[in-house]
Amino acid sequence: MRAIHRHFAALAAALFLTLAGLVTALPAWAGSYEAALPAELSTAKDMCALLPCRDVFPGARSFSERVGSPPYVEAYGEAVAGKRQLLGYVMLSTDITDTPAYSGKPVVTLIGLDLAGRFVGLKVLKHSEPILLLGIPESALLNFNQQYVGKSVADKIEVGPSRPEEGVVGVDAISGATVTVIAQNQVVTMSGAAVARQVGILAPTVRDPAHFAVTGAHWRWPELVKQGLVQALTVRPEQVGLPRGGEPFIELWFGDLNQPDLARSILGAAGFDSLQARLKPGEHAIFVIRTAGQESFKGSGFVRGGIFDRVQVTQGGDSFTFRDLDALNLYGIQAEGAPSYTEAAIFIIRSKAFSPAYPWKLGFLGNRVDRATGQRSFAKFEAKYWLPAAVLQGGRPEVKDADEPWVRAWQGRRLAIALFAGLLVAVGVVYGMRDALTRRSTHKNKWPVNLFKYSAWALSIVFVGFGVLAQPSVTQVLTWFHALLFQWTWSLFLSDPFIFLFWIFIIVTVFLFGRGLFCGWLCPFGSLSEAIYKVSGRIGLKRWQGRLPQAWHHRLKWLKYALFFSLLTVSMFSMGLAEKLAEVEPFKTTFLVGISHRPWPYGLFVALLLGVSIFIERPYCKYLCPLGAALAMPSTFRWFGLRRKPDCNQCKACAVGCGAQAIDADGRIDHRECLHCLDCMVLYTDTKGCPPLAKERKRRERDGLALTPIGRDGYFIPIHPVPASAPVLNGPDPRMATEPAQPPHKTDVRGLRWIVMELRDHFWPWSTEGWHSQRALQVAGISLALAASVAWVLAAMGWLSQGAIIAWWFGWSVYEVLIRLSGRRYVKEGPWWRANYRRATNMDMLCYVGFKNLLVGAVLFLGLKALGWLG
Repeated sequence: MRAIHRHFAALAAALFLTLAGLVTALPAWAGSYEAALPAELSTAKDMCALLPCRDVFPGARSFSERVGSPPYVEAYGEAVAGKRQLLGYVMLSTDITDTPAYSGKPVVTLIGLDLAGRFVGLKVLKHSEPILLLGIPESALLNFNQQYVGKSVADKIEVGPSRPEEGVVGVDAISGATVTVIAQNQVVTMSGAAVARQVGILAPTVRDPAHFAVTGAHWRWPELVKQGLVQALTVRPEQVGLPRGGEPFIELWFGDLNQPDLARSILGAAGFDSLQARLKPGEHAIFVIRTAGQESFKGSGFVRGGIFDRVQVTQGGDSFTFRDLDALNLYGIQAEGAPSYTEAAIFIIRSKAFSPAYPWKLGFLGNRVDRATGQRSFAKFEAKYWLPAAVLQGGRPEVKDADEPWVRAWQGRRLAIALFAGLLVAVGVVYGMRDALTRRSTHKNKWPVNLFKYSAWALSIVFVGFGVLAQPSVTQVLTWFHALLFQWTWSLFLSDPFIFLFWIFIIVTVFLFGRGLFCGWLCPFGSLSEAIYKVSGRIGLKRWQGRLPQAWHHRLKWLKYALFFSLLTVSMFSMGLAEKLAEVEPFKTTFLVGISHRPWPYGLFVALLLGVSIFIERPYCKYLCPLGAALAMPSTFRWFGLRRKPDCNQCKACAVGCGAQAIDADGRIDHRECLHCLDCMVLYTDTKGCPPLAKERKRRERDGLALTPIGRDGYFIPIHPVPASAPVLNGPDPRMATEPAQPPHKTDVRGLRWIVMELRDHFWPWSTEGWHSQRALQVAGISLALAASVAWVLAAMGWLSQGAIIAWWFGWSVYEVLIRLSGRRYVKEGPWWRANYRRATNMDMLCYVGFKNLLVGAVLFLGLKALGWLG
C-alpha cells in the first residue's frame, strides 16, 4: 500500500509541476487584443495614413481620403498615362457596423474589396475576445478571415457548411469561438455590402416611396412627443467614460420633415414651403436639435468644412452621412411648447434608397474612454424613428427584418440541437427514475443503472465533447457573472445553442439534485476520465488502482474552490488574464481546439491528467476543476438528496466503495463532492450487499419469516405495523449532512410571521446569541453595513465605480460569513419553503452567503441600471 501511495504522490507531483510550468509559461498578450487605435481614427480624412491599408489590398500604391456614406477609401495602382488606376476599396468595419462579439465589443476589422466585389484582404486591428488570447490562438481568427478572400459580396455567406441548393456559401467556424465568428461574419458581409451598393457593384436598395395622409393637423410639441413624431437620443457622461454628472453628455431631439402636417408643425407653413422649394425629387429632410449637453452634434468635421462626423442616419443596411452642402440652418421650432435648444440643423438625405415610410435610426458617433486604461474606442449611440401609421396612407409598410445571427445558428443545426436536447431530457428522466433502477440492481449486477450511465458517458464523450463541442467551462461562469452584473445580452448567449441548452440543464439539475448529475454523467472530460479508469481496471491494471488517503483527499478537495475564487477575483480586474489562468481546465485542448493544434505543454498537461486517471478515479474532477467548485456551491441547497438510513453511521460499505470519496465516517454524503454514481443507492436496497439488510434477511430466513419488500426508509417493511422510523443508533443521523438545528425564533411560526422571520434571517445576520459571544464583531459589522450601504448610494450617484462597489460587497460578504458563524450558524436542508434546518459548516455558510449576496448584488446592479443610476 505504501508503494501505491508513493506512486500516486509521484504522479501528483508531476501533474502539479506541469500545471505550474503551464501557468508561468503563458505567452505575452496577443497583438490585437485590446490594441490601442489612434484617437482620431473615426474622424480622420486620411484613414490610410493611420492604418495599414496595403495589408488588406496587396498591389495598391496609394489611397484616397474617406469618401461616401458610409465612408470608405479608394485603392489605386500604378499610374497609366499619368492617370491613377482604381483597383478597389478599403473600409473600416466600425464606420459601418458595431456588431458586438462574445466580449460585448466589436472586432475592429479592415477590409479590402476589388472592383468585382471580391474580398481581397481582411485584417483584425483590435478585438476584446479573451478566448483568442490563449485557449484559441489568435491565428485562428486570421485563418477564419482568410476564408473570405476570393468570395463575393453578392454571395450569401454563413458560418457552417455550404448549401448550394439554397445559395449559401459556408465558412468554417473556429472551434470553441462560435459566437465570435458569427459576429465577425455579420461584420464582414454587412460592411462589404454597404460599400458595394454605394459604388454600384450591388444594386442599390429600393424602398417604396412614402405616401402621406395629410389632414391639415397642427400639433403642439407635447402632442408630437406623445405620438412619437419626434424622438429623443440621450447620451449620459458615464456612457462615454466620463464622471457622472447631472447634465447629459448630449441630448438630441429629431424627427421627419417630409410629412406635410408634421413639417408644418415644426417649421411653420412658410418654413415648410421654403424647404420644399429647395428639395429635389428623391431627396428627404430631417431635423435635429440639441436641448442639453455641451457636446456639439455638428462635430469637428463641420468646422473643417467637410463631413459632419457626429451624426449619421441608418436604414436597414444603408448608412447616410452628411456634408456641409447637406445641411440647412434651422432658425426656429414653431410647435408650441417646444424646448429651448443650443444647436439645430436640417439635414438633407440625397439618396433614393431612403424612404420616410420605413423605420430608420439617428446615430450619434463618438469615442468612449476606458477609465481603467485611458484607451479610446469607437462608440455609436442610436435611437429609432418610424412615422406612426396614422400619418401614412395605408399605414406602415410591412417590414421583415433579417434573422439575427443567433437565429441562423439555431436554424442551421436543427437536427443536432434536437438530438442534444433529447439527450439532456433523456438523462434527466432516467436519473429521476433512479429509485426504480437501483432497486433492480445489486452490488454484483449494476447493469440496470450502468447501462444508462455508461451510455451517457459514451454519448457525452463522442457526441457532446468531440461532436458538437459542447463542453461547459468556468470561463462561461465568469462571463455570465459579468454579464449579470454589467450588461446582459440574450442574443450573446443564444449564439451557441448547445452551450445555452446545456447551461439550462445544469442550472435546473444543480438545484434539484446537485452538481453530480452533470459532473458524473454528462461532463465530456469527466466521462473521458472515468472511462479511462474503468477500462484500465478491466485490462489488468486494477491492482495499481486506488485512491488517496482520506486525510489527503480532504485537504486536496479544497484546491478546486481556491482555483475558482482566484479566477473570479482576477476576472474582476482583468477578464483576459482570468481567461489565461483558466487553462487549468483541459477542456479547450481536449475538445475545442485539439491537442495537435496546441503547443506541447498543453498536450502534456492533458496527458498527465488522463494518465493519472488510469490509477485514481476522476482526479481532475475531485481536486482541480474550478467549474465543479462553482457548481458545488449551489449544490449545498439541492432539493433532493440520496437516501440514507440510521444504520449507515455504523456501516462503512458505501463509504469504502465511493469513488468520489464523498461519504464520511458517519455515513453522511457530501453532495458538493458526490458525483452520483448511484452505487450507494444500489446497496441501499440490496438485501445481500447492504450489511444491515443482509443481517435482517438471514434472521428472517432462519426464523422462517417472510421477506417483505424494502421500504423507502431502506428497511424491510415490517410484517406487523410499528411506530415511525427507528431512532438513530449510537451516533449522528446520516440522513442529515450535519446535526439538526431549529432556530428558536422560528419554532411553531406560521403564515405571514414566518415570511417576515424568513426575510429577517436572510437580510439581518446579527443575533442575540452572537451579541453575547462576539460583541466586538457585532458592533464592527454594523459599521461595515452602514459603509456598504453608503457605497451603494455613492455608486447610484456616480461617485463610486462598479469595481469599488463590488469590492465593498465582497468585504461585506466575508464579514457576514463570520458573523453568522458566531450567532446564526444554520442553513436549510432541501427546498427553501420547508423548515429543515441543520448546523452550518464553514463551507455551508460560505456557499450560502456567497450565493445569496451574488443574487442580491445582481438585483441591485440591474435595478440601479434600469433607473439609469449606474453607468
